[in-house]
Amino acid sequence: MSMSRNAVQQRIKELGPWFHNIELDGVPTAPNHFLGNYPYVKWRKFAHALPADLSGKTVLDIGCNAGFYSIEMKRRGAARVLGIDFDEAYLAQARFAAEVADVDIELRKLSVYDVGALGERFDIVLFMGVLYHLRHPLLALDLIREHVAGDLLVFQSMQRGSADVMPTEENYHFWREDLFDEPAFPKLHFIEHRYANDPTNWWIPNRACVEAMLRSAGFEITGHPETEVYICRPAGNSGAVYPARESPR
Repeated sequence: MSMSRNAVQQRIKELGPWFHNIELDGVPTAPNHFLGNYPYVKWRKFAHALPADLSGKTVLDIGCNAGFYSIEMKRRGAARVLGIDFDEAYLAQARFAAEVADVDIELRKLSVYDVGALGERFDIVLFMGVLYHLRHPLLALDLIREHVAGDLLVFQSMQRGSADVMPTEENYHFWREDLFDEPAFPKLHFIEHRYANDPTNWWIPNRACVEAMLRSAGFEITGHPETEVYICRPAGNSGAVYPARESPR
């Protein structure tokens, strides 16, 4: 896209505020981000865990925001990258970022709960920084596993609480109460009002909860290259570990 630096700066300002800091023709979109050069500072810690050459691969970026990860996937040669987000402001940012970066990315306004409407599976699914913004987080993971997860899921979520993971048993007696006070037991913390001044921060898991939820949705964790990032593959089962029983006849 041929634009002057001043024109790029002006358009970035018009489309702001930005959560993704992306350098567009030398102009950063969010230079004062409270997390620093985000999401690049996170990407550089797990980029090595994904194939450097994505030639022929299809990628779905769920909750693509301004398109940082979508652009990186296309730069690695992915044949097709589809970014979806429910926020039109983010999609407008992603369209502009892709134009300036001169990469071909498809963008659609969809939520994670709508992934079944896509009617296809993708070689790589990115689900980065979305889980804690959802009212129904486990449903979202179930839908991803059932409808769009092909070979690889790249998952990231903010975590709070203990970073330890304790072995869990297949079953616990009804009167067993002490484990709920264990910091390393899977916990999903509910935010009734706001966290970090964001009304969409609903559920924040600890590490044990993240890993348990991924397994429960039918994913096998194959890598943990960064504190909040997991590389997963669909497990042998077709979906949730405990599918609903058939209705009695």
